[in-house]
Parts: sequence; structure tokens; C-alpha cells
Amino acid sequence: MLTSDFDFHLPAESIAQHPAPRGESRLFVLDTAGAARHRRVADLPALLRPGDLLVVNDTRVIPARLFARRRPGGGRVELLLVERVGEREWEALVKPGKKARPGEAMDVEGGEAAGLTVTPVERPAGEEVDDGRRRVRFSEPVEPHLEAVGHVPLPPYVKRPDTAADRERYQTVYAEHPGAVAAPTAGLHFTPELLDAVRAAGARVEPVTLHVGIGTFKPVTAELVHEHRMEEERFTVPEATAEAIRATRRAGGRVVAVGTTVVRTLEGAAGEGGGEVPAGSGSTGIFIHPGYRFRVVDALLTNFHLPKSTLLMLVSAFAGRERVLAAYEEAVREGYRFYSYGDAMFVERMEQMT
Repeated sequence: MLTSDFDFHLPAESIAQHPAPRGESRLFVLDTAGAARHRRVADLPALLRPGDLLVVNDTRVIPARLFARRRPGGGRVELLLVERVGEREWEALVKPGKKARPGEAMDVEGGEAAGLTVTPVERPAGEEVDDGRRRVRFSEPVEPHLEAVGHVPLPPYVKRPDTAADRERYQTVYAEHPGAVAAPTAGLHFTPELLDAVRAAGARVEPVTLHVGIGTFKPVTAELVHEHRMEEERFTVPEATAEAIRATRRAGGRVVAVGTTVVRTLEGAAGEGGGEVPAGSGSTGIFIHPGYRFRVVDALLTNFHLPKSTLLMLVSAFAGRERVLAAYEEAVREGYRFYSYGDAMFVERMEQMT
């Protein structure tokens, strides 16, 4: 299968630059007959059934974008923290990467009073293409300074600086465990009241944690889909969630994933657990594309994704490529808002829709 099979035309004006109020976004529904229905996220409880299990990702986005100045009086460099690899060391995406000279300390903007500096160390081994990834070392652990010096890591298609409002809005209301460099965006639609309505409809709500990593920004450059390699992401499945999945299965209910991050967590864990989702922590680099047989997830709430992206491939595996691309074309015509701050889609797994 070709990567180009997942391309579609998206006008720039369809890309959401600001979020709607929580719970007020539109919801594109593919029902069991394959027909589209245009609803609101607030209608989600009516789409659930007593005995369903809604699984959410409770990762918390860290203010992972920083800026630094080269010495003396040098240019500005942007760093996106990717993964902590030591007490003071991180892997980061650095722009422009060629300005990040090994051994040259840079002053972190906003951290001057504390004397906070960052020094590029080296490019990670094994990287054939220079994507700007560098190992960097801070003058002291950076985590206590992130709230002061860090910026919300809005995706590159949001063409504006982050604001104070993004600190709250680019975070789910149930975010608990810091570690993500991008939000699990399907969860951004929920309010506490909407979660209460889900429970009142007879569905249970349980969390997993998957720290969304740099792979969410990584484009698919391979011509053939199966040649793409995903980045590993760390996850945790609590015992209560694992037991809830087992109980839901026994009772004939559906496991409903809030976002592709939950799908990757549950399906990745099931792959290691012989089809069952065990409690515990691990990492997964699972790449779900058409041809994949789902073991756990029955329905999915998700936002609209980029052309030729791994996330669009996952949704296409779930609901059928032709059906999904037709829905995307209709969503463009109907004025839906795309990507992280955009509208949502609810769809059942393809086998259940036929």
C-alpha cells in the first residue's frame, strides 16, 4: 500500500487555529450502516450503550518548547524537548539544527536570573537524516524551570504563538501524569459534566497513560506504508483499567477509545499480552495501518488528521480507507475544523459496520 493512498485535499482555512469551547465542537458520526451523521460532541453519551467502557489517556503535556540565545549576542534557537535521558540531559528537536554546535552553551530565554543554560552535546547515534534531533545538557535539571521558561508545544500547523489560554486548553481536564510533548487531542473535547453524562448513560470511564512523543510530528517519508517505522512511546495500564476491559468483554460491551493514543496503548499492550491487556508499564512502537486486526478497541472518538499521516492510516485501518477518505471529503465540504483544535469523529470498527 502506498503512502499516497492516504492523501486528500485540505484547504488551509479548514485547519483550526483556536479551539472551540470544550464540549461544543462538531461530531461526525459513521454509524453501523456506514452513513454519516452530523452531531455535536455533547451528543456522545447518546452514542454509547450501557456496559460500554470509555478509555481515556490521562497524560499531561509539559511546556516542552524552549528558546535559547547563542553567545555572544547570537541568534535565537528553538528546542522541543523530546525525552529525558539523564538528570540534566534530554533529546530535543533543535531549529535550526546547524546552529546547535556541540559544546557551545546557550542562554535559555526566561532563565537568565537562574543562570540556566543549555549545551548541545551530540546528534543521537543511528540517525541517517538530520531532522534536527540533538542531545542537549542543561546547567541544572530543567524540570523545575519549565513552567517559567517553557512554552506550550502547539503543533506546527497552528500558525500563531502559544498564549496563556493554551496552558489550560491544550490539556485534558483529566490530565494527571506529566510527560507528553503533544496533547491526546480527542480528549480536549471533554468537560467534567460530559464525563458525568457518559457515566449516567451507563458507560464506565477508566484511564491509561501514554506519553505522546515526537512520532506524532514525524511525517511518513517512505513510499510504501509498511516501510515506515514508529517511535517508541511509554505507557501504563492501571490494574483497574485492565480489569474493566476484561469485565466489559465478558459482558458483551464495547471498548471505546478516546483518541489514537489510547488505541496504540491498548493494542500495543494486547500484542505483548497474547490478546489480553495486562496491567503494567512498557513502551510501544506499534504501527497500525490497513490490514491490522484489532484485538481490543471496538469504537473510537478521534479528531481529523493530516494527509498521509500514521494517524489517518490508523483510522483507515479501523473504519476502512475508502469510507474514511469519503468522510473526510464530506467533512471539508461541511466546514468541519481539522487537526488538534478541531472537530471530532466517532466511528465503530469496520467489522461491526458491515
